[in-house]
Amino acid sequence: MAKTDDSFIREAIAIRKLSIEEIRARYLELFGEETKSRNKDYLFKRIAYRLQERKHGGLTAETRARAEALADQAPMRRRLPPGAAEELALAARPRDPRLPPPGTVLRRTHEGVEHMVTIVDDGFEYRGERFRSLSVVASKIAGTRWNGYGFFGLLQKESA
Repeated sequence: MAKTDDSFIREAIAIRKLSIEEIRARYLELFGEETKSRNKDYLFKRIAYRLQERKHGGLTAETRARAEALADQAPMRRRLPPGAAEELALAARPRDPRLPPPGTVLRRTHEGVEHMVTIVDDGFEYRGERFRSLSVVASKIAGTRWNGYGFFGLLQKESA
């Protein structure tokens, strides 16, 4: 039976007892860069592997080459930055068929005042301000809640 290295085990146990800030400092010391993670278990595993790698050596050149070859074939999986999922969902949403193309100016006279709203790629522009909803624009003009498509006459039924 092979003799275990007690110093490695003692060091691993000591790292487990550190606070998250101390673990992050140890990570910086071992990897030469700060970590964004605050997951104690994840950081412990990375640190323990690095310590083991320093003591016994890393992957062989053959193993590293094989891993790189497999990685080239693997599907890419990354976490999206905050807010990106919502932007992607909005971009994937089909455009409402009642809505004219971007650049179209909608006109409506309300209480003797003509109001113009320009349709843009990501919503509507009214008096230099951007809106995501035509109903919000209509409500702002009328001072009460309105269906934006109805207010600007976009609800006419198509002729059969």
